Formats: sequence, structure tokens, C-alpha cells
Amino acid sequence: MKRILVPTDFSTYAENALKAAAQIAKKNNSELFLLHMLELPSQMSDTITEGNSIPEVMFFIEKAREMLESIKERPYLNGIIVNESVLFESAFKGIIEFSKKNDIDLIIMGSRGLSGFEEILIGSNTEKVVRHSEIPVLVIKKDTVEFKAENIVFASDFSKEAKKPFKKLLKFAQIFDSTLNLVMICTPSSFKTTLVAEKFISDFAANFDLKKFTSHIYNDANIEKGVINFSNSINADLIVMCTHNRTALSHFFNGSISEDLVNHSNKPVIAFKVKNK
Repeated sequence: MKRILVPTDFSTYAENALKAAAQIAKKNNSELFLLHMLELPSQMSDTITEGNSIPEVMFFIEKAREMLESIKERPYLNGIIVNESVLFESAFKGIIEFSKKNDIDLIIMGSRGLSGFEEILIGSNTEKVVRHSEIPVLVIKKDTVEFKAENIVFASDFSKEAKKPFKKLLKFAQIFDSTLNLVMICTPSSFKTTLVAEKFISDFAANFDLKKFTSHIYNDANIEKGVINFSNSINADLIVMCTHNRTALSHFFNGSISEDLVNHSNKPVIAFKVKNK
């Protein structure tokens, strides 16, 4: 993960994401891309497209660039290559397009955590990026003195389609020398006996050369609560989930569970994409 994108609306939540990105960049010798989206009224966007400049547009551009330059002077970014960009596009579309055009390996975004999302990057835009991004998206909930990922929860149904995103997770885990806690959440609507659940996890783990991992079966009222409660019980640093374009990982992450986890967990959450066949 050598090229990390951090979209910013200049909020405290975006700053928290940038601080975490800086720590990851220093550990992995990565390059940061700082992006601000200007969602201007349509008439202003048309003016820009036509190549004309009006005082209002130039003011927004100049102000955004000044703020980005100021951010680049933060002490925690010392020693890191930081590129800044201002784009005229809706936040969700702009972030996805920028990541594709610039070969980004990881997107890091901020959120306010338990209370939900705010500002341009918060709410439906963040959820859309998590759901549709082809590359991993890390959502940071709060300011942390040190971003940790030594104790990672990977909750899954451990089906075949989870193997590819799990391989990407292993590369991320190597950066932090992480312990992976593999957990299957059993609920009243998706119950499995202990023997069956253990076999699913062991068969899945056998496909990889895992050095530091544990396996667990956790019972709860629903999957979202199970993931959150299990993560809290082992004091996990990070929750990992897999997402589909349309909804989420079939069987395990159905409906809006992935978005709910991003929204409600007080821990950082990283989403890895399951590509459709």
C-alpha cells in the first residue's frame, strides 16, 4: 500500500484520518494524496468547463489550495511525500475516479463514530465509497495518538469468495505484524453448530500460511452486534469486513451490515472488496 488517498473536507474527522494515514505511510514508506472536492453549483461548474474564470470560483480554488498547503505543514507529516489536489466533482464520484486514475492502493476517511456521519465526507458519501471502491477503504473514528493494528478482527462466513480479500488483508497485516482473530458470528437466523463452524474456519485458514492467528465462534442477536461485541471483548485495534458492489458479502454481510458496522463501531473499520465474477 504505497499510495494512500486521504479525502478531506477540512473537518476534525478528516484530520483524524490524515493522522492515521501519516503513521501508516511512515511504517510502509508510502506516499500520501490529499484530496479536496469542491461541489460547486452547476452554473459555476459549467463556467469552469468552458474555460472561463469568475471571482467566486477563483476564490474557492485559492482558499482550498491555501488550506491544503497549510495542512502539509503539519509536524506529523514531516518526512512524507504529500501531493494535494482540488477537484470539481461530487465527493463520492470524485474520490472513486481519483483513486482509479492515480493507482491508489488505500483510501482513508474520517467519521465521527457512534453518532453517525457528518459533513461532505460523512454519511451517504462515505458509505458509497466503502461499498463501491475497488480498493480497501479504512474508516477512522477518532483521534488516536498511535494508530494500531496489532490485534485485528476478521469476521466472515469463510466462504471461497472471501479468500481474495483475505489475501489483501494479509499484506496489510504484515505492515503491523498483526495477530488475526478469525471469527464466525452465529445468530438465531444463521446458526451453525460449533463443529460445523470450526470446520469452516479451519478449512479456510488451511489455504494460507498463517503465523499469528486465533479462531473463534461468537453467538449474538445479529451479525453487526456480534462483530462489535466480540471486537470489544478482545480489545481489538481494527475490524475488517468484506463488501460487494451491490450489498455486501453474500450470506454473511447481507443487506446494510457493512455500512452499519462502519457507522456504529467505535473502532476503525477497513473494508476489502469482493469482486463479482
